[in-house]
Amino acid sequence: MLKGVVFHIKEFAVHDGPGIRMTIFMKGCPLHCAWCHNPEGMSPQPQVIRGAGGERTAGHFVTSAELASRINDLADLLRLGEGGVTFSGGEPLAQADFVAEVVDQLDPLHILLDTSGFAPERVFQTVASRSHLIFFDLKLIDSRAHANYTGVGNEIILRNLKTLTRMAVPYVIRVPLIPGVTDTQENLSGIARHVAGMRGLERVDLLPYNKAAGAKYAACGMNYSPQFDENAPVHVDTACFESAGIEARIL
Repeated sequence: MLKGVVFHIKEFAVHDGPGIRMTIFMKGCPLHCAWCHNPEGMSPQPQVIRGAGGERTAGHFVTSAELASRINDLADLLRLGEGGVTFSGGEPLAQADFVAEVVDQLDPLHILLDTSGFAPERVFQTVASRSHLIFFDLKLIDSRAHANYTGVGNEIILRNLKTLTRMAVPYVIRVPLIPGVTDTQENLSGIARHVAGMRGLERVDLLPYNKAAGAKYAACGMNYSPQFDENAPVHVDTACFESAGIEARIL
């Protein structure tokens, strides 16, 4: 029986996939995105968060059976709300074997994997093959820029995206719109060209930058020093996707 580290469980979520969902935020992420809005999800270990309301611990250990039981307790309501369970993070693939073991113990439910796609192919397939829908982040199409802003190149990510197109699992590409970084015409058009015609792609979601993200860093004992002007207006453009025959929406 595996143990995992979870830093938040959101019950009755309505923005993390279709219907009413339970979202499980797994701790640990191999990326260090300059705009990360969940800094408490970066470290794989529980950590103390110090805020205006006092101290709390972000992250607790739980067995796969304990987590599956908690999810199954709400399974009827989740199905009634045409929803299911979403595994997010952090990066759920950082605890792929644990997530897979939880899924294998669940009552019939819609499973959504929200991932950066950065993991060995076997690890990616372990969870992707158990999912009914995947939210696949594609931040920057240029690998050098990707490494500069996230700490890793995008070769593994693009390889797993190609693997995903060969699987019978539908997916949504999600692009965070970071001013002057990911929202450029060059990057958005490059992503549109790369994903055009890909099998299984349902749509592209564009997620405007949330300036409130930086407030969490001090509570985590971390510095927030974005390498971009977070006050700059975000360039929002769906035309490059629409001209490629891809449905695109702004969240």
